[in-house]
Amino acid sequence: MNARDVVITGVGMVSSLGDGLEAHAAALADPARVNIDAESFAPYPVHPTPTLEYDRQIVKKLDQKQMEPWQRLGTYAAGLALEMAGLKGDKERLSNMLMVVAAGGGERDYAVDGQILTQMPKEASPGVYLNERLMGDLRPTLFLAQLSNLLAGNISIVHGVTGASRTFMGEEQAGVDALRIAVERIRARQGDSFLVGGSFNAERPDSLLIWAMGRMLRKGAHVPVWSRKDDPGFMLGSGGAFLVLEAREVAAARGAKPLAVIADIEARRSRRAPGAVAASLMDCLAAAKPALAGKKVAVLSGATGVAPITDEELSAIRAVLPDAPVRATGTRLGHMIEAQFPVGIALAVQALQSGALFPAAANSPDEAPSTAAPEAVAVTCVGHQRGEGLAVIVKAD
Repeated sequence: MNARDVVITGVGMVSSLGDGLEAHAAALADPARVNIDAESFAPYPVHPTPTLEYDRQIVKKLDQKQMEPWQRLGTYAAGLALEMAGLKGDKERLSNMLMVVAAGGGERDYAVDGQILTQMPKEASPGVYLNERLMGDLRPTLFLAQLSNLLAGNISIVHGVTGASRTFMGEEQAGVDALRIAVERIRARQGDSFLVGGSFNAERPDSLLIWAMGRMLRKGAHVPVWSRKDDPGFMLGSGGAFLVLEAREVAAARGAKPLAVIADIEARRSRRAPGAVAASLMDCLAAAKPALAGKKVAVLSGATGVAPITDEELSAIRAVLPDAPVRATGTRLGHMIEAQFPVGIALAVQALQSGALFPAAANSPDEAPSTAAPEAVAVTCVGHQRGEGLAVIVKAD
């Protein structure tokens, strides 16, 4: 039995540049447009959350209140995707829709953390004190709020997507595998429609601390991803993206017009020795060659800015696709960890729909101008520590 075509019928996206694909198209048309908060978490700049009318997608204030920021971002983006796909409020179809979410951990109670860390050095038995405080100060509801699968739970509650759901953790590769598994299940007739995506809140001291300790964050002025050799690393970005994926015949049966087709999706995990990332990504591109053949190709890279993998990624892209214009999404939107790959897919759909790749970022000599309308977009995602992924998104027939 032949594998089924997987089409994208809905896209929801939010980032520091705005709300929805139209807002992003308008913002990205200005090569110098970027939204940076350099003060709140100095010396680490972040791309902050835009001002959103959450009531548009999360009607109940109580639902909004009990969500953490990253959950609100994801639930909002999911609503936009369902709305674009013409599925919002369709209880029958949503009850059978499956969901795959890429998410990190929840947020902490900073007041409790501060109190414990202040008092612990003064205690004769710090371990005993820590256990007592954790048991007494962290309510069960607070602990549950930190579970990564609550994003899927909130989407189910707010939007009525009540089919089976899976949540993947594992940084950037979680986003790659969320898309990959949804696509493979549709192709294998193990599901007809999926809601897939992720979200990320960059404005979290605990997250910034983790990556700062790992020497992954760039400090100082904002520059394009490809130009961070003086201080390699990423600038985190708040936002997220969700996609509605359907089997082509299922979308056609309900009269939905495909926005784009997922022609191929690849995932790898190299050992990260020198040259391994380039070799891994070239292997992905080689496997995807049939999907790219004969088409005008553009590349949307989820590159982090971390050395040396960012240079390796660019060299691999140029070796295999020397004529393809390349854009680093992290330059304009920041790095969204689990959501980085879904965000790249969303922008690929926008480029194919509009017939144009957004302009090269200001002061980015590694990004060539592009005038040709892309027929296929290769979306790459090389994780800052592990995992490599690639998707090929093509125009719908």
